[in-house]
Amino acid sequence: MELKKLIENKSAHLGVIGLGYVGLPLLIEFAKAGFRVTGYDIDQVKVDLLKAGKSYIRHIKSDHIVEINRTGRVDYQSDFTDSGKPDVLILALPTPLNKHREPDLSYILDTAHILKTRLRKGQMVILESSTWPGTTAEALAPVLEESGLKSGSDFYTAFSPEREDPNNPDFTINNIPKIVGADTPFEQECAAALYNHITQAVPVSSTRSAESAKLLENIFRSINIALVNEMKMILDRMGIDVWEVIEAAATKPFGFMPFYPGPGLGGHCIPIDPFYLTWKAREFEMPTRFIELAGEINSDMPYWVVSKIADALNDVQKSCNGAKALLVGAAYKKNVDDMRETPALKLMELLEDKGAKVDYYDPFIPNLPVMRKYEFEKKSIDLTAENLKSYDVVVIVTAHDDVDYDFIKQYAKIIVDTRNAYKLNGRLGEGNVFKA
Repeated sequence: MELKKLIENKSAHLGVIGLGYVGLPLLIEFAKAGFRVTGYDIDQVKVDLLKAGKSYIRHIKSDHIVEINRTGRVDYQSDFTDSGKPDVLILALPTPLNKHREPDLSYILDTAHILKTRLRKGQMVILESSTWPGTTAEALAPVLEESGLKSGSDFYTAFSPEREDPNNPDFTINNIPKIVGADTPFEQECAAALYNHITQAVPVSSTRSAESAKLLENIFRSINIALVNEMKMILDRMGIDVWEVIEAAATKPFGFMPFYPGPGLGGHCIPIDPFYLTWKAREFEMPTRFIELAGEINSDMPYWVVSKIADALNDVQKSCNGAKALLVGAAYKKNVDDMRETPALKLMELLEDKGAKVDYYDPFIPNLPVMRKYEFEKKSIDLTAENLKSYDVVVIVTAHDDVDYDFIKQYAKIIVDTRNAYKLNGRLGEGNVFKA
């Protein structure tokens, strides 16, 4: 019962492992709530920046880091030497897919193998990473039990899926309810009490239920995005603008929710989470036809966009081979510097495979970082009239608000718009703009 009391009176020491788009906001909010918090990240550069009061994520202001650092309750570590000290450890680690689209839990399991060497009685470990139903109980807890301690009695586990939407001013940690799943009443009470300090906890009966709820949220989005992507391709063939159709349908006050097409899915959750469930469903000999079909449609969108780019170039007697292409936007969504699973990199790869010379412009991403699948050595160009005139085609991949689209339209030879940045009153193209 001691752990619950420590959490309730905010005297519990928290540790947040993984200080990226999920972990860093969590650390900030718990520190603001009055907890002592240690942030762990193996990237020494991140740790040094945080110690200096500097943020490395665009939409998280450095002022927030300075504010919590001044409390004296926050510190940052690049190793796990003292991971046995916090009363609660929160894991906010990547869960990508491998090249066969199977779950890659290496970040979680490698960390768990380190933590088990210092795990102590009374500690709680909460997993936030999106994953398949059963991960906490069937993968994480057994590794931690190699310490000799028993899960549920000597130490505690829970699962609380992240619901972070980077740079969304309307929905933040504080007003997004937090699902909390645990496999014993005490573990559930402790985890719910913790998250209730920063938002509204929504308890569910087990870690598996919480893991499943996270997958359902993102599978719902994946399927509906696939639907509008397929509608886009069908209506394009018919000469109908899907954006106009969506806006018209959205005027219905019930029974319809607008989703919007794009050049492919990005972000950590929606392109990945559905495949976690399809992988786990095989264990139970259950097909996931609907989910897999949506994944196929969304994964094929970059190929369709490249075909539309080729069509636009063909209209002016150009081919992709030898063409100069400029991608506007490299982030996976507008107004962020987040490149996780961005379709921009797949478009670059496909266009270069066809012989095009590809550059990019993104006001939030000056250099393309090394990613798990891609290692492009490119820098964002200057968006000048002279540069725009030099490209055979400009492709709008991410519709950042800070981009001057009228300026681009004035000087670009051809524009392929995948995000409806140019609203053309229902027409599929106008002047030098082609919809894709």
